[in-house]
Amino acid sequence: MRPSGRNLSEMRAVSIETGVTKHAEGSCLIKIGDTHVLCTATIEDRVPPFIKGSGLGWVTAEYGMLPRATNTRMRREATAGKQGGRTVEIQRLIGRSLRAGVDRVALGERQITVDCDVIQADGGTRCASITGGWVALKLAVNKLMKVGDVVSDPLVDPVAAVSCGIYAGQPVLDLDYPEDSEAGVDGNFIMLGNKQLIEVQMSAEGSVFSRDQMNALMDLAEKGVEELAAAQKAAVA
Repeated sequence: MRPSGRNLSEMRAVSIETGVTKHAEGSCLIKIGDTHVLCTATIEDRVPPFIKGSGLGWVTAEYGMLPRATNTRMRREATAGKQGGRTVEIQRLIGRSLRAGVDRVALGERQITVDCDVIQADGGTRCASITGGWVALKLAVNKLMKVGDVVSDPLVDPVAAVSCGIYAGQPVLDLDYPEDSEAGVDGNFIMLGNKQLIEVQMSAEGSVFSRDQMNALMDLAEKGVEELAAAQKAAVA
């Protein structure tokens, strides 16, 4: 009954290729089905002014989509002179989600910027960006630890995200675009690898949902995050 033929609780195929760029301290290409995102992490020996001198590190993110990431060409936001509201919202989500999994004292007073560039979009780009962004972040932190700039690992558990929704009256895991565009209820679930919640975004889009349906989506999200965290750990091993 799903357009892709997947089971209700089945993720799309997940692959994470690391070390895909030459210069970034951490990088990966994450593919979740036909959604492909390039994630890079950059280490800088500075922090924003509002935490300067605090001894705390900072993790932030930027997000963008290439013009032909979708089935019709999108105008580059640079040509409009500013980022769109959706872009700003997503990159703030990525940044605060990744920070939730960081011991900022252990990181030390430095900033890591995670750039997430969507090469191809087929639903779940923000979730793929968070999941791949953590891998790039972890690889960058590993380099800091290797040279002794960081003593203890500030990333205690993976941060991963997955979408779930009500499609054709049924709770489904990992929405692709055909499902996302038709879902009566859509949600994004961001968790640590141990299933502790970081953020949940849920909204009804054409139909309401019950507490039981919300619980069913939470169960699906936990299953998806467990699979994603396993893929993340394998990628950075």
